[in-house]
Amino acid sequence: MAAPVVSMQALLESGAHFGHQTHRWNPKMKPYIFGDRNGVHIIDLSQTVPLFARALEFVSSTVAAGGKVL
Repeated sequence: MAAPVVSMQALLESGAHFGHQTHRWNPKMKPYIFGDRNGVHIIDLSQTVPLFARALEFVSSTVAAGGKVL
């Protein structure tokens, strides 16, 4: 089975770029926030896509080594 590919277009279409309301944010997320619109933070998908790929690689290698993923 081929690993799924996460594209920026797919994330945009699914609305994955919408974050929390600007007054409910965690300052630790500042590096990952692209900006805000209408009181909602917009997540920087140019950082999200490679990090998803990195997470997928980690999970795949863990399972391949016989590890468990909850």
